[in-house]
Amino acid sequence: MEMETLQELYVEELKDLWSAEKQILTALPRMIKAATHPKLKKAFAKHEKQTRVHVARLERICKELGESPRGKKCVGMEGLLEEGKDLIKEKPEPEVLDAGLISAAQHVEHYEMAGYGTVRTWARTLGYERQAELLQTTLDEEQQTDLDLTALAVSSVNIEAE
Repeated sequence: MEMETLQELYVEELKDLWSAEKQILTALPRMIKAATHPKLKKAFAKHEKQTRVHVARLERICKELGESPRGKKCVGMEGLLEEGKDLIKEKPEPEVLDAGLISAAQHVEHYEMAGYGTVRTWARTLGYERQAELLQTTLDEEQQTDLDLTALAVSSVNIEAE
C-alpha cells in the first residue's frame, strides 16, 4: 500500500501494533512455562491479561476508523520474540534463564512503548482525542510493566542469577 497521508500511516502502525500484540499473546504462555521465579511467572501472567485488553483497544480504534486490524505482520516483534524463543532453547540455568527472560520481555516492552507513543501522538494530530487517550492508557500500562520487570530483576532475579 502506498501511503500518502498521516492518516494512512496511522492506520498502518495500528495494524502493526495489533500484529505485535497478537504475537505476544502466542509467546507469553511459553515464557510463563519457562520462567521459574514465582513473581516472574505472575508478572508474565498479568501481562498476558493486559495484552488481551490492548488487542481489544486496538480493535476498537480500528473499528472506529472503519478499518480491519488484520493484514500486516509485525516483523520487528517477530524478531524480538524469536530471540526469547532461542534463549529458552539454549536451556541455561533456571536463574539465568529468568534474568534472560526479563531482558527479552523488556526489549518487547520498549518496542511497544515506541509504537504506542507514536500512534498516540498521531491520533492527537489527526484530532482523534479519545483514541489518543486509549493509546496513552496502553502506553502507561506498558511502561508500568517495564518498571515492574526492572524492580523484579534488581531486587531478586539478577542477584539469584549471579
